[in-house]
Amino acid sequence: MIKGMDVAQLGNFSPFNALKYTNLDELLDDIEVLQATQGQVLFKEDDSSKRSIYLLSGTISLREGDQVQSTVVAGTDEARNPIAPQLPRRQSAVAMDDVRYFAIDSELLDVKLTLDQTGIYEVGDISSELHGAEGDWMSALLRTKTFQLIPPQNIQMIFMRLKRVDYKAGHVVVRQGSNGDHFYIIKSGRCMVTRETPANKENIDLAELGVGDTFGEEALISNEARNATITMQTDGTLMQLDRDDFQSLLNEPMIMSLDHEDAAEAVTQGGKWLDVRVPSEFEAFSKANATNLPLYLLRHKLNVLDRKTPYVVYCDTGRRSSAAAFILNQQGFETAVLRGGLNHSEL
Repeated sequence: MIKGMDVAQLGNFSPFNALKYTNLDELLDDIEVLQATQGQVLFKEDDSSKRSIYLLSGTISLREGDQVQSTVVAGTDEARNPIAPQLPRRQSAVAMDDVRYFAIDSELLDVKLTLDQTGIYEVGDISSELHGAEGDWMSALLRTKTFQLIPPQNIQMIFMRLKRVDYKAGHVVVRQGSNGDHFYIIKSGRCMVTRETPANKENIDLAELGVGDTFGEEALISNEARNATITMQTDGTLMQLDRDDFQSLLNEPMIMSLDHEDAAEAVTQGGKWLDVRVPSEFEAFSKANATNLPLYLLRHKLNVLDRKTPYVVYCDTGRRSSAAAFILNQQGFETAVLRGGLNHSEL
C-alpha cells in the first residue's frame, strides 16, 4: 500500500481494471498520490507531460482560460478514467475543494498493459521470476525508457533469449580494451565501473551499478573496444544478451537517424548538437554551438544536459553517436543521430 492506495482501490479505475492482479500490484510502486487544496492547479492547459491523472476524492473543474467547461466529481463514472488525457492538455484542472488524486507515467502504464494483454509475462519461467526479489530486476527494466521505446514482441524475445551467468565478488566481467560480445543486465548483486586513463594508470571509480542496471552496449553499437572495466563488487547474477540479438531486438528499434539537412532543421527547431567525440577531436572541428560530452563520460555527466532539449548526437562515423543515443534514450532523453557522422556531412 502506498499512501492509502491498494490493489482493490486501483482496480476501480480504467484501464487498471483490465490488468491481472499480480501486474496491478506491481504498479503501486509507480503511482504517486497527491493532494491539492481549493484553487490549486493539478495541471495547466497546453501541458505535455506524459502523466495520467485520476481523481480519488473531491471535485475539480476543467477550464479553458478563465471559463469553466466542466466539473469532475470523485466516485463518478467519469472520474474512473484519466482526466483530460489528450496531449497537449486542452484544459487546465483546478481543485474546487480539497482533493486527492494520483498520477502515473502514461508510457509505463501502456507498456504494462501491452505486456499483460499479450501474455508476455507468462513466457516460460519468466512469470515466476516476476514476483518477490527475483522480479526486481525485470520490473526495473520495464520502468526504463528503453523498454518503452521497443515493440512488445521484442521484449518477449529479449526475455526468452537472455542467458543467466553467476559470478563471485571480484570477478572482472568486462575489461577495458577488450572486444564486446554481450549486453548485460544485473539481476542480483552490485558491480563497479572503473576506467584507466593515460594520466592515471590506476583505475578510477566511475560508478556503482545495481539490480536492473545495464552495461556493455557501447562496444556492441560502436564496434569499438570496451571503454571501461566492470567488476563484481558482490556475488551476483547477470543476464546476458548476445550481440546479434541486442542489435536486432533492442538497439535498432530505439535509434532514429537523420540526414544532414533534417538534422540541421531539427536544431533550428529547438534541438541542440551533442558531440560525443573526445575533446581533442571537438577542438579540431565541430558543429556550431555544439555541446561536447565524450561517450566514455556520458553516463556520469548526464546532469550537464537539459532533459527538455532534443539532442542531435554526432561523431565522425555515427558509431559512437549511436551508442550515446542508446544511453540517452535509456535515461528518457529525446535524441536523433546524425546519419553517417561528420564524415558524411558538411560543417
